[in-house]
Amino acid sequence: MLSVNAYAAPSASEDLVPTTIERRDVGPHDVLIEIKYAGICHSDIHTVRGDWGPQAYPLAPGHEIAGIVTEVGSEVTRHKVGDRVGVGCMVNSCRECANCLAGEEQYCLKGNVGTYGAVDRDGTITQGGYSTHVVVTEDFVVRIPEGIDLDVAAPLLCAGITTYSPLRHWGAGPGKKIAVVGLGGLGHMAVKLAHAMGAEVTVLSQSLKKMEDGLNLGANHYYATSDPATFEKLAGSLDLIINTVSASIDISSYLQLLKLDGALVNVGAPAEPLPVNAFALIGGRRSFAGSAIGGIRETQEMLDFCAEHGLGAEVEVIPAEKINDAYERVLASDVRYRFVIDTSTFA
Repeated sequence: MLSVNAYAAPSASEDLVPTTIERRDVGPHDVLIEIKYAGICHSDIHTVRGDWGPQAYPLAPGHEIAGIVTEVGSEVTRHKVGDRVGVGCMVNSCRECANCLAGEEQYCLKGNVGTYGAVDRDGTITQGGYSTHVVVTEDFVVRIPEGIDLDVAAPLLCAGITTYSPLRHWGAGPGKKIAVVGLGGLGHMAVKLAHAMGAEVTVLSQSLKKMEDGLNLGANHYYATSDPATFEKLAGSLDLIINTVSASIDISSYLQLLKLDGALVNVGAPAEPLPVNAFALIGGRRSFAGSAIGGIRETQEMLDFCAEHGLGAEVEVIPAEKINDAYERVLASDVRYRFVIDTSTFA
């Protein structure tokens, strides 16, 4: 076992603190990664604070991991020492079910193994990227192209793929009118990606305070959802809406913005249900759908796409001692647009 420095939550009600965690020895198909940067996702906060159910503590979160390979197992073929690599929201799956065999490991019928707070196949509880090193089976490690710096690459492993996957699945591209609800960690990547795919992009935000940012990121239009005129002006005009907010919104009102056969896809994960008026769906043969992250193959595709188009997350790099402050700032929407931890600052 390898003992490494980390930051972990001792309980749902306490701040994260410096600690050490154990990593398994490198097996034949494993890769040891020296983590350089770890993004802070809103999911980290929900998880360690018990919003999504009880957890096993202490828990080191983090599923936006970028680093360098420092050791490989004897049978590893995909990666070598010195490679720039990333690890996202999952580190294992059954690899045998229909979804896994189709390259959709995120929808593993037996449940994929999350990067932290999950029971791995060997019975241990996974610990995440708020640490200096991690050991992951090679099949769940992706290559970070040279064209992307590691700090701006880290959030792509969650925020990037979470928005790229539905954009690709629902056919974002030239001639399509796409709206992004919320301009945060997920939303800013959705705007960048949809713009790079050639779509006409609209941001729907509570206010216009981030309008300049949204337009600079690639949006063609920016509207305040607090203004009732927005819903009148945009009614029946959109092909696809990506909802990135993790809060309750009036889904039925947003569905009315869609064209015939349009889709509203939820990637945010609010704790409370989102009621839907059936007539908002029936009236235009509209769809209300959900999407998780992408599979490993699609995650690699997303990274290559970002490198080709010069895309990375907008980040604020912080030392480990600022993690708890960053959590409070995320909850206050005071970040433009993703905090990334410099793991060299772990004691």
